[in-house]
Amino acid sequence: MKMNPLGRTGIQVTNLCLGSMTWGTQNTEAEGHAQIDRSFEYGINFVDTAEMYPVNPIAAETIGNTERIIGTWNAANASRRGDYVLATKISGAGMQHTRGGARITGKTFAEALEGSLERMQTDYVDLYQLHWPNRGSFQFRQYWSYDPSGRDSADEVRDEIEDILTAAEKLIEAGKLRAIGLSNESAWGMATWARVAEEKGLPRMASIQNEYSLMCRIFDTDAAEASVNEDIGLLAFSPLAVGLLTGKYRNGVVPKGSRLDISPSLGGRYEPRAQLAVEAYCEVAEKYGLDPSQMALAWCLTRPFMTSAIFGATSLDQLEIALGSSDLTLSDEVMKDLDAVHKAHPMPY
Repeated sequence: MKMNPLGRTGIQVTNLCLGSMTWGTQNTEAEGHAQIDRSFEYGINFVDTAEMYPVNPIAAETIGNTERIIGTWNAANASRRGDYVLATKISGAGMQHTRGGARITGKTFAEALEGSLERMQTDYVDLYQLHWPNRGSFQFRQYWSYDPSGRDSADEVRDEIEDILTAAEKLIEAGKLRAIGLSNESAWGMATWARVAEEKGLPRMASIQNEYSLMCRIFDTDAAEASVNEDIGLLAFSPLAVGLLTGKYRNGVVPKGSRLDISPSLGGRYEPRAQLAVEAYCEVAEKYGLDPSQMALAWCLTRPFMTSAIFGATSLDQLEIALGSSDLTLSDEVMKDLDAVHKAHPMPY
C-alpha cells in the first residue's frame, strides 16, 4: 500500500484511511474492532474519527461513542498504539450536540483534546483536526447560497488562529498530539492558517479534510492550488459520495439499514441529477469490468493533492471491496471516460 507524507510533519500515512463514523449506530463495537483488525492486516496505518461521532443519525446521547469504541480497541491492544496514525476532530461553532456548539479557541481546543484522549484511552493523538471553521463554511451543499460577507473580519480570524496554534504548540510540546489539521476549509482559510503559522513560528496545518469524489469536485481549482503549494494535503471524506458511487442505490433501490434508508436525502445529495451521474459513472465501470466502488476510490488516489481517501464500511464485505482499490490502476481509457462523465455532470448535487 502506498504511503504519503502528512504535510511537513515527517509522519507517513497510507493512501487509504479507515473511517469510523458509523461505529456506535450502524455498527456495533465488535464490528468496529473487526474493521480495525482487518484494515491493519491489509496494511492500512491510518484511522479517522471525531468527537461528535457516530452519525446516522447524530444524537446527543451517542456523541463520543465512536471514540469510546476505538478506546476499547486501544485498551485491548496497548502494545500496538504506536503502529498506526490516529486522527480525530474537535467540533466547531454551531455543532450543538457537542459541548453546546462552542467556538474553537485555544482553551476549548485543549479541553476537547483531553476528552478525546480519555475516550480513546490513549496518551496522544497523531492528528487533531478542526472539524468546522468558526466563521462558517460553504461545505455540505451550502455553496449554492454561500455569502462570505458579514462574517468574522480577516484580523479577527488571524487573532483566533494565533490563539489556537499557540495552544496546539503547547500540547505538541507536552506530547499529547503530533500534528494538526483542517476540515471543511477554503483556499483562503488554508493560506491564512499557513501565513499565521509562518509569521508567528507556530505549528503548521498538515492536512485538510474536505468532501471529495467523482461527484463532488469543488476542491479541484483554488483549493487544490493552495493544498499543493502549502503542503496541506487532502484527506478526502465521502470518496464514494455517501454510497452513491457504489451503485447500490441504482434504480430506486434502498437497502434496509443503509444510509439512504436512514437519511432519505443523503444530506441533499440524493437528487435526480445525481442519479443520472451515478448511472454514467457505473456504466464506465461496467464497460471496463471494474467494481464501481474500487474505480471511484482508485480515481481519488490519482489526484495530485491527495494524501489519503477516507472510506467507511458497514460490513466486512464492503471493507474488503474498498481495500481492494489500493491495488487498482486505472487505464488512460478509463480516466478519459471518467473525465467525459464529469464534463457532462459537473455538479450533480
